[in-house]
Amino acid sequence: MRRFAIPALTFGIFAVSTGAIFARLADAPPLAIAAFRLTIASLILAPLAFIYRRHEIARLNRKDFLYTFSAGAFLAVHFGTWITSLSYTSVASSVVLVNTIPIWVGLAALFMGEKLSKLTWAALAISVIGGFLVGYGDFSIDTSALWGDFLAIIGGIAVSGYVILGRKVRQKLSLLTYISLCYGTAAVLLFIANILTGGGVIFSAYTWLMFLCIAIVPQLLGHSCYNWALGYFSAGFIAVALLGEPIGSSVLAYFLFDELPTPIMFSGFAFLMFAIVIAAMGEQKDYKEQ
Repeated sequence: MRRFAIPALTFGIFAVSTGAIFARLADAPPLAIAAFRLTIASLILAPLAFIYRRHEIARLNRKDFLYTFSAGAFLAVHFGTWITSLSYTSVASSVVLVNTIPIWVGLAALFMGEKLSKLTWAALAISVIGGFLVGYGDFSIDTSALWGDFLAIIGGIAVSGYVILGRKVRQKLSLLTYISLCYGTAAVLLFIANILTGGGVIFSAYTWLMFLCIAIVPQLLGHSCYNWALGYFSAGFIAVALLGEPIGSSVLAYFLFDELPTPIMFSGFAFLMFAIVIAAMGEQKDYKEQ
């Protein structure tokens, strides 16, 4: 099945790139968007998990539950902060800053003992350069934009924890078991946060359509594809590969919202693509040596 991992990851990144667009198009508070993104996805997954994976779920030990629910908590923080950041800053800045994942994954790897190849470490460094170039090109001194940038960075730190924990759990659990429990945990936490902050549950038919789109395309298809890929690749490689998301999101934002990236941002995109290629080479080298 490993031969399908790269195509699945590529499709997943394209699907995830639509997340910021659907979030912008939805006429609802940020926490409501995050909550219903995960809630709808969880409601679709729950019957499948009960039918096909209830015995696996019943056999999970305390450590597996802890890792899975912790990953769900990180995912809730990620969506809560990142989708909120889209209300304050541009799609390009938000998506790039939330994808500073390689910085946090790389730092975490030093403490958790996960082995990364030299090529992957080089890709992490290159991706950091690309991320800063893109962020600098769209950076604003406006107070509200700075707050949005800060929230996006918090979202990046949170999703790094989600990726690292997912890597550990996915080596033992099936994809359906993992995502049903992980997404479900995030959905409950975000739904509670939405209610406590007065986000509401009554919206227009158009907004519900956007909720459905964001639940199916970037969440069920996008996130599930790279969660499946976590069973075959390192967290560092997944983190770098996900930097393809800012490219897709920025292109879509240009056509839909007339947000044109600056020349320095385009140079950053080139660094990011190079980092993805280098990371892929490092992952293939590690696999051949195993």
